[in-house]
Amino acid sequence: MALTCFIRYEIDPFQKAAFKTYAENWGRIIPRCGGHLIGYFLPHEGTNYEAWGLISFDSLSSYEAYRTRLKNDAEGAENFAWAQREKFILREERTFVEGIQATLNQPAHHAQRPT
Repeated sequence: MALTCFIRYEIDPFQKAAFKTYAENWGRIIPRCGGHLIGYFLPHEGTNYEAWGLISFDSLSSYEAYRTRLKNDAEGAENFAWAQREKFILREERTFVEGIQATLNQPAHHAQRPT
């Protein structure tokens, strides 16, 4: 993927379950609209109010086409509206990044003990 939209959410930590449902809804909507959903991430340890979503696209034009399809998606519109009504997202920031191909999806290497 050439372009990844990195979304940082500031969430209400007392409504973490609502954000999880919101993210699970995007799990159906985003791929249907043409985005490659890398995933959504909830806080686990440490800071309890930051969550993230990562969505990749082949190009800026494929992102623009995705945005057009998303605006016309009834389930997507309802998911946005629900988040606004329930106010579990306090702030949202989007940054577009390029992945460095040689660093992506590298498996862990198990350290061998000296013999």
